[in-house]
Amino acid sequence: MAKNNINENEEIVVAAKVLEQPIEKAIHDYMMPYAESVILDRALPRVEDGLKPVQRRILYTMHELNMRPEGQYKKSARIVGDCLGKYHPHGDSSVYDAMVNMAQDFGMRNVLVDGNGNFGSIDGDPAAAMRYTEVKMAPLAVELLKDLDKDTVNWVNNFDDTLQEPEVLPGRFPNILVNGAQGIAIGLATTIPTHNLTEVIDGVVAYIDNPKITLEELLTIVKGPDFPTGGFVTPVDSFEEIYRTGRGKIMIRSTISIENEGGKQTIVVHEIPYLVNKGRLQVQIKEAKEKDIEKNGKNALLNGITDIIDESDRNGIRLAIKLKKGEDAQKILEYLYKKTSLQTSMSYNIMVIASVLVLLPLIIAITSSIFPSIKEYPSNMCALFLLLFKSNLVLLKTTFL
Repeated sequence: MAKNNINENEEIVVAAKVLEQPIEKAIHDYMMPYAESVILDRALPRVEDGLKPVQRRILYTMHELNMRPEGQYKKSARIVGDCLGKYHPHGDSSVYDAMVNMAQDFGMRNVLVDGNGNFGSIDGDPAAAMRYTEVKMAPLAVELLKDLDKDTVNWVNNFDDTLQEPEVLPGRFPNILVNGAQGIAIGLATTIPTHNLTEVIDGVVAYIDNPKITLEELLTIVKGPDFPTGGFVTPVDSFEEIYRTGRGKIMIRSTISIENEGGKQTIVVHEIPYLVNKGRLQVQIKEAKEKDIEKNGKNALLNGITDIIDESDRNGIRLAIKLKKGEDAQKILEYLYKKTSLQTSMSYNIMVIASVLVLLPLIIAITSSIFPSIKEYPSNMCALFLLLFKSNLVLLKTTFL
């Protein structure tokens, strides 16, 4: 056996270099750059296109591959691989999860990715692996990328300085309000609910016509959030206060009907609150019944529930809560609102990046920030066309001379 270069009994001392410095300097030198990177490059969306960097890079990768709505689907793994190798070196799951989210119609008010295959469900089922699913751009994503090649936006180097990527997308509609956003950074977080596309565009048009429009006038057009899963919205704080400060709370209640058949009532859930897992909701109702019976015995209110049947299909949600004969459906429903996710709350925290580390908490400020971008892009396009025209004119003169 070969002898070790170092005797086993020999004690090895590794000198450690200890740096001593004031904590305020350490935070400035190490923590602040890290926090800035997380805020700008990971967690919070830009106001111009409403996208986080990973979402923007996915759409740009699909744009490079010419994956238009009228074209064919391509394997998800192809897009993930290209995006990782060229623009987003952060792990394949982060890219694929973001792409799956953009394809889920129960999470996005208007999807940006058209998915083919298993992309998960509202019951919490996970999407299939990227090698099985296929994607292409949804029609609305094309509007975010339109005129990208006409010098409309600024371009920056990618992570290894070998390619360039758009700093933001041109964005023909206010995606930040339409599809909302959720993100947690360091010391900052954002929760922006989804809104109706037509209402938001009408609101921007009203602002263009009258830049001095008041918040009260704007709220007659954009009446509040509009969630992909439906439900009824009740503001705990007034909408005027929520959209003035960018913070507030709303209650979201399921859309429910009560059916009568043979003297028995059935509570039918047609729509559930945003981001509620339907499978988990059924478990919550069963658990609430068990706890009520355990506490109150035969006198338990939820003892009147005989069965919970998920009758949902491709036409929509239908969750039937069967009751015993003579039970009061309204009383049971009010109890379930308190104990389950048939009713939930959502807190607004409107924070977006408008420029380097400038955060906007006001809907008017968001609208006024989107408008200059919309106005600037055609100007940049005209400047490009004028430059090309002048170049062609010089070429023609040279040719004829």
